[in-house]
Amino acid sequence: MSQANVTRYHPLARALHWVLALAIVGNFILGVYMSDLPFSPARLQYYSWHKWAGVMVLAFSAVRLVVRLVFPPPPLPLNIEAAMPAWQKLAHHATHAGLYLAFFAVPLTGWAFSSAAGFPIVLFGLWQLPDFVPVSESLADVLKEVHEIAAFSMAALVLLHVAGAIKHQVIDRDGLMSRMK
Repeated sequence: MSQANVTRYHPLARALHWVLALAIVGNFILGVYMSDLPFSPARLQYYSWHKWAGVMVLAFSAVRLVVRLVFPPPPLPLNIEAAMPAWQKLAHHATHAGLYLAFFAVPLTGWAFSSAAGFPIVLFGLWQLPDFVPVSESLADVLKEVHEIAAFSMAALVLLHVAGAIKHQVIDRDGLMSRMK
């Protein structure tokens, strides 16, 4: 089937979209919640879970990127594209590009922060992942801020993405969301 005839995302792309959506939203909520807790065994456990989820988001994001390259997304339907003002087309493409950047930036900056802080990531309590920056308190301070900014930026992009989907579903009623169902 030619790309011109494809109207829905590949099934694996759709599955990864929803798995990553749940993982990213859940991990963001956990990250915000745990950061204000007092030091305790529970907080340490939440940090471990947050790191594990971050590594899984990174891995699934890599798979999702490969799937996107192998099975490109369907083009916007001509009637929808024709109805969209130029700024909406720009927002559509910029939001998707920003999300893909964030899929990698957020977990990688978190991993770097963890490394710089001297707290290795031990995936599922079994496999210690390599540190890729040296232990450094000043670097950890910077990376913590970068990770937080990246995470909140991704949250804003997710909200923008959801708002666009809701607009297409509720206001435009153009069936655009059916491409990802």
